[in-house]
Amino acid sequence: MHALVYTRPNEVRLEERPYPEMADGEVILRIEAAGICGSDMHAYHGHDPRRKPGLVLGHEFAGVVVESRDASLAPGERVSGNPSITCGACDPCLQGRENLCSTRTMVGMTRPGAFAEFMSIPARALIRLPADMAADTAALTEPAATALHAVNLAQRALHRPMQEGRVLVLGGGAIGLLCALLLRHHGVDRVTVVEPNAGRAASVRRHAGCTVLESADEAAASPDHDLVLDCVGAAATRRTAFAAVRPGGVVVHVGLQDWASEIDMRKLTLAEVTLAGAFTYTLADMRATVGLLARGAFGDLAWIERRGLADGPAAFDDLHNGRTASAKVLLKPAA
Repeated sequence: MHALVYTRPNEVRLEERPYPEMADGEVILRIEAAGICGSDMHAYHGHDPRRKPGLVLGHEFAGVVVESRDASLAPGERVSGNPSITCGACDPCLQGRENLCSTRTMVGMTRPGAFAEFMSIPARALIRLPADMAADTAALTEPAATALHAVNLAQRALHRPMQEGRVLVLGGGAIGLLCALLLRHHGVDRVTVVEPNAGRAASVRRHAGCTVLESADEAAASPDHDLVLDCVGAAATRRTAFAAVRPGGVVVHVGLQDWASEIDMRKLTLAEVTLAGAFTYTLADMRATVGLLARGAFGDLAWIERRGLADGPAAFDDLHNGRTASAKVLLKPAA
């Protein structure tokens, strides 16, 4: 089968790989669409030691079951799913917080991913799709569930309904745009997105219908945001988040571009700012997200860019060089 393989920093290549092996409890999927994530780009740049050369990347997917060694799924069923393979027995898993499982493995990190014609995965990680849901829509389940998880966590931390306040989203990539779209769906009128890439900024304005700033300086100069969602997770965006949040406000840290930096602990304490980390999603989040996508809660998704799997090297290069305005590029093996 054809697969897109990470071979060395700043290089992915289309290669022939063996058809996947399937263990008990697993299925083999024919991949219909798979999205390029920011963490795939992080690996592409050689910045993720967990993703080593020789790996098939990709963990945002929609596919069709072609073989099954689990009674719960039959060939022909269309699915998306959770790329994190959890133990199901630890305290977080039993509490429904399986995103915090300490022994989890992951598609596209510790096992071959979805940038291929076929992929194996445990059946328990999969979610059935509505019969009429397009594969391109279904492939957004994973990033959209990340947005849903972050927004739900933020609402629990806020003292008042988010519809009453001002929200700042840092980053207009897929997670930032999906957060903005979900906030707008929930009736939050005062949403501002910071996105320095002019093409992406224009796309956010067009599709999310919110205020977009191409520089963080203006946002940092206005410390009146009730909620700040940092969907980048860089040292600079953390500084902006703390500068922009109002006393008693909430900062939700979603992105993980940089692994460590200083934060303004003095403001966090004196202004009673709540800082929360939001890591991925649960399976319940993903099921809820499929329903939201089916109902059009994230809009018409016209901002998605579609390419064939064979065009994967060029797609990664275009994303690396900022040549695409789309917040999400999908790779389609059959295209």
